[in-house]
Amino acid sequence: MKVLIVDDHATVRMGIRLVLQAADDLEVVGEAADGRSAISMARVLSPDVILMDLRMPVLDGVEATKALHEKYRVVVLTTFDDDEYLFGALQAGAHGFLLKSAEPQAIILGVRAAARGESVLDPQVTARILARALTVPEAAALPALTGREREVLDGLAEGLSNPQLAQRLGIGQSTVKTHVSQVLTKLGVSTRLQAARIAYGATSSPGRTGGPADPGTP
Repeated sequence: MKVLIVDDHATVRMGIRLVLQAADDLEVVGEAADGRSAISMARVLSPDVILMDLRMPVLDGVEATKALHEKYRVVVLTTFDDDEYLFGALQAGAHGFLLKSAEPQAIILGVRAAARGESVLDPQVTARILARALTVPEAAALPALTGREREVLDGLAEGLSNPQLAQRLGIGQSTVKTHVSQVLTKLGVSTRLQAARIAYGATSSPGRTGGPADPGTP
C-alpha cells in the first residue's frame, strides 16, 4: 500500500515515515510540505492513502482535501486543536481522522483500513464533530432509506467498519459495501463521516428521541 505524507514540519514527516516503515505492507512513496505540492505529487505517485496535515503554508489541508478526495483516500492526521479546520476537512470530503498523538500501531491500522476503503475515525475526533453538528441536513431524506439501510446508517454513526457492520447485521462484507454505497448515494454525500453527521441530525431533530450513539462503541 502506497502512502503519501503531507505535513509542513520535516520532523513530523520523519516520525510518521518511521512509524509506517515498521509495517512490511506499507510504503511511503513521497512527502509533501504543503497542499499544493501534495496535489502535484498525488497525480504522479498515485498513493493508496494520503495522510494530510491541516494547517500548512501555500495551500492548507482543507483545500488540498477538496481537490483530492474524489480520487484518493485522504485521512487527516491532526493535533486536534482547531475545530474549524476539522469541520472544514469534513466538509471537504476527508475519509477519516487520526490523531498525531495516536499509538504507532493505531496509525498503521488506520492506514490499512483506509486503503481497504473503510472509515478511519478516532473516537475523540468523531465525538467532537458529531457534538458540534454543524449545519445538519434535513431528516426528510431519511425515509427514502430501507430498513436495512437505516441499520447501516446507524452503524456508520457509531464509526463501525465494514467487518463490524457485517458481524452486527449478520451479512457478508460485500453486501455491507453495497448497502454503504447505496446509503451514501441516497443521502447525497461522499464519505461515511458525512453520513454519520446526517444520522446524528436525524436523532437530534424536533420530535425525535434519543441522542447520538457513542462513536467509540464497538
